[in-house]
Amino acid sequence: MIGLIDGNNFFVSCERIFDPTLENRPVAVLSNNDGCCISRSNEFKALGIAMGTPYFQLRPLISRYGLVLRSSNYELYSDISHRIISLLHRFSPDVEQYSIDEAFIHLELPSGSDYFKFGTDLRSTILKWIGVPCGVGFAPTRTLAKIANHIGKKSPQGVFVMPQESRSILENTPVEEVWGVGRKLAPKLNSSGIRNAWQLACQDVSAMSKKHSILLGKTILELRGINALDERDPEELSQSISCSRCFGSPVTEFDDLAESIASYTATAAEKLRKENQTAQGMSAYFVMYPEHNALSPMPGAVNQVSVIFPAPTDETAEMMKAIRPLLKSIFHQGRRYKKSGMMFFGLESKANCQLDLFDAPAKDNSELYRIIDELNSKYGKGTIFSLGEGVKKPWKMKRDMLSQSYTTNWEQLLKVKC
Repeated sequence: MIGLIDGNNFFVSCERIFDPTLENRPVAVLSNNDGCCISRSNEFKALGIAMGTPYFQLRPLISRYGLVLRSSNYELYSDISHRIISLLHRFSPDVEQYSIDEAFIHLELPSGSDYFKFGTDLRSTILKWIGVPCGVGFAPTRTLAKIANHIGKKSPQGVFVMPQESRSILENTPVEEVWGVGRKLAPKLNSSGIRNAWQLACQDVSAMSKKHSILLGKTILELRGINALDERDPEELSQSISCSRCFGSPVTEFDDLAESIASYTATAAEKLRKENQTAQGMSAYFVMYPEHNALSPMPGAVNQVSVIFPAPTDETAEMMKAIRPLLKSIFHQGRRYKKSGMMFFGLESKANCQLDLFDAPAKDNSELYRIIDELNSKYGKGTIFSLGEGVKKPWKMKRDMLSQSYTTNWEQLLKVKC
């Protein structure tokens, strides 16, 4: 049996753990640069405010409806997610994290065991130990578990076990709500008379795979209770690693742009080391605003530069040393920049890394970066950083309504007064 555990309104729920005054109030978490709402409490949804509503449209509603808005506190959400995954391992040896707020568990309980009771115990433990309400769904396949979880979230108990005879459930599930059926595919299926999950499950697998995609064929098998979706190998390595952000306000200075690339490089390099990989090179880019008010209007543009490292590496300093001198070539004085980013390419396992026979062996700083990564993991991101990343970082994305890093920053721990 496969179970799907999904945090309800996850980002909002994380905020409520440490701020009980947010309970029973319309709360929303905003996207990068406080752009639009990406997580809404049930009270917020009840007001009819749609997901993705821009902040400028929400602003006049704050006093009218008592809205509470928070900037995205990714450090907090990531740590709470990690705690939930660790707790799930107490209930199942096989945990497959799907996203920051979702995870599949694979388990077979002894004959006669009650999956519903198991699910309610699991849900109450997560709520008691961590403070996040979850929906729990059990079914023979991941796709069916998604549907079961969706039903469970709407039930008072928060848990649903897919019955062996699932036709009535699937007939009441619109095809657009089936995992693996995207927004573009759903209208095509509707035009062919396929409007619910049961009708999709009854289709010929081979014909639908040829007409649409192999993934849809696998989805049909999953709806029939046959496991067809391959679990992602936890040891599978990334083919590329990138990092980019929009700036909180327009950037015009080269040093600020260079700092942003250095910061993103450090973030991506940490992930590279975590996967025990090296990169052969990297690309960096700056995104310019269009200039409508200038005497000579100029369109927006993306300027990019790439570099091959002297040898495949996972060391942040070596990467910064290679890319920094090239950034001037893509900088235009007087233009306003709204975004920057970078990407590593030529990734390969560090164990299989080929070195040049004629080059002198480089100094191995693996132990240094291992300690740096451990300290940043233990005491919070950015505890130790290169000065090339900047100190004040005026280019950082805007998070004017950011809550505290309650679990990852010693300076922001809650203080209990007796």
